[in-house]
Amino acid sequence: MFEGCLVALVTPFRNGEVDYDKLDELIDFHLEEGTDGIVPCGTTGESATLSHEEHQRVIERVVRRVAGQIPVVAGTGSNSTAEALMLTKFAKEVGADGALMITPYYNKPEPAGMYLHFKTIAEQADIPIVLYNVPSRTGRSIAIETVEELSHVPNIVAIKEASLSMEFATDVRRRTNLTILSGEDSLTLPLMSVGAKGVVSVVANIAPGPMCKMVRAYSAGRQEDALELHLKLYPLCKAMFLETNPIPLKGAMKMMGMMSDEMRLPLSPLSPDKEPKLRAALRQFGLPA
Repeated sequence: MFEGCLVALVTPFRNGEVDYDKLDELIDFHLEEGTDGIVPCGTTGESATLSHEEHQRVIERVVRRVAGQIPVVAGTGSNSTAEALMLTKFAKEVGADGALMITPYYNKPEPAGMYLHFKTIAEQADIPIVLYNVPSRTGRSIAIETVEELSHVPNIVAIKEASLSMEFATDVRRRTNLTILSGEDSLTLPLMSVGAKGVVSVVANIAPGPMCKMVRAYSAGRQEDALELHLKLYPLCKAMFLETNPIPLKGAMKMMGMMSDEMRLPLSPLSPDKEPKLRAALRQFGLPA
């Protein structure tokens, strides 16, 4: 259902508020560049610092601006099942095509609680669900046995895999029918070699064309072309994680003249000593900096 290159969209801010006009510009940019899908209000979109009202308004704005041209998979996860369910139901109501559901963080649920969390939301929200496994952010990975159980729940259709484990991704592919999407740009091509169908990409915010081309080349059986693009993209992918995402990404977008690098605390702008490395990576790739 969800394949190709989906962008993990940043949330632009201006003077402490969401910049909805800039958000529209970013959406139009991805529509023009041929991005395969948009994922607002995820980690890259600083969802943890958005109020419920902002979170809902961003989702609705993206859905309306996209107007059905490409899928919108709204980030609606939370460490509170009730909160995640509320946001997911809202995404369904305003026309989102799916919901990205991060594993509950801080609570550190046991496998039974993890299963019931996702199952409850999937059964009550009636929208395609993409699980999001990112233990570096949440402190808890979804056990493969739990993923296998969840794969039998109607509406759970995919998993965004960011555990950095090729073995885990292989087990998902072997033991479930879920669509696997890479959650780590630098591992997208390796993950596709074991069955992933695309990526939810940070780098696609600034280089959607090359990332989409790489995914499409591999899907079309042009492995050498895909490898060439992977090797070219790799330094840029690593540069996006010089500091916590989306700090380097917003720094890069400011250098490129796309938007400001304003974030919300506790995130802060890129450290000055990292700026030369980031600028060099952009220029090496051929992006304006």
